[in-house]
Amino acid sequence: QVQLVESGGGLVQAGGSLGLSCAASGRTFSRYAVAWFRQAPGKERELVAAIGWSAGSTYYADPVKGRFTISRDNAKNTVYLQMNSLKPEDTAVYSCACTYSPYGSYYSRGELYNYWGQGTQVTVSS
Repeated sequence: QVQLVESGGGLVQAGGSLGLSCAASGRTFSRYAVAWFRQAPGKERELVAAIGWSAGSTYYADPVKGRFTISRDNAKNTVYLQMNSLKPEDTAVYSCACTYSPYGSYYSRGELYNYWGQGTQVTVSS
């Protein structure tokens, strides 16, 4: 079992920055793919960014490319999402998820992730 806890959400003005953390416990996740999803009120959950454990295995959704950066520190069992140039449309509950990845890649589909955090609210004011 893996437990995930997100932190770092909050309220920020448009154009500002926030950094989210996803800390894992229960099992080392150096061989896990980790992803950040978000869900805004009335909208479907969407994949924001994902990272595998093989070199260069990262994914960014088009709306966040060039503004968000996903990274991982396996020694700390933590994955980060640095969000810059935030826009009001980035407002959502952000959740991290992870699953074992035997070949080091990430996954795009939420149903392939076995473990989820509780989510953290990010609100961007205009």
